[in-house]
Amino acid sequence: MISFSNTVKRYPNGFEALRGVSLSIEKGEIVALTGHSGAGKSTLLRLAAGIELASQGSVLVNNQNVSQLKEAGLAVMRRSLGLVFQDHKLLFDRNVFENVALPLSIAAFSHIETGKRVRAALDKVGLLNREKADPITLSGGEQQRLCIARAIVNRPATLIADEPTGNLDPEYAETIIDLFKSFNQVGVTVLLATHDEIGLARLSCRRITLDHGKLAA
Repeated sequence: MISFSNTVKRYPNGFEALRGVSLSIEKGEIVALTGHSGAGKSTLLRLAAGIELASQGSVLVNNQNVSQLKEAGLAVMRRSLGLVFQDHKLLFDRNVFENVALPLSIAAFSHIETGKRVRAALDKVGLLNREKADPITLSGGEQQRLCIARAIVNRPATLIADEPTGNLDPEYAETIIDLFKSFNQVGVTVLLATHDEIGLARLSCRRITLDHGKLAA
C-alpha cells in the first residue's frame, strides 16, 4: 500500500534526511516509526503523504509513484489519507464543527452528508458535545483529538500521524493510542512516528527504526 524503494531525500543545503530507505507498509497494518530526533521519521511521513517528493528512488502509494503525480493527482491521492502532524494547523477563527468539516467542504460534500460525517467523527473522538466550541478553549489533548477527527472525517484508508502523543499527559496519550487501535481494527492502515514507549507497548505493532536517515531495524 505504501512502498519506499532506495528512497533518498536530499535538501538544497546538501543534508540527506533519508538515505536509501526501502520498506513497505501493507494494507491493514499498523506500523510505528521510531528513532532519535532527526532520524528522518517526519521526512518519511511527509514523503508518504506527498507533501515532499523524493530526491532519488521511489515512493509508491496505492501503486502510484508519488513523484510522477501532478498536483491534481496528488490531491486525489491525499483523499485516501488522513494526516495528523505536530503543528495542528487548526483554524482558530472557526469552531470545532467547522474545523472538522473543512476537508468535506473542499471535496464539495452536501450539507447533509457533511453534518452526518462531522458528527460521526466528533463522536468517535469524544468531542461531539464540543462541536460549537472554539478550538482555543480546548485542552491540548482535546485539540489533538480534534485533529484526528478532521483526519478521519473523509474516511481514509490510511492514517498517518507524526508524534500524536507528544506533549500529552499519560491519560490523554493512552486515549489517543486507543483511538488509533480502534481505527486499525476496522481496517484502516496506520503509520505513525512516536517516541512513546508505553504507547508502543500498548499498540503491539510492527516497529521500524531509523538512524540518521537509514533503516536501522
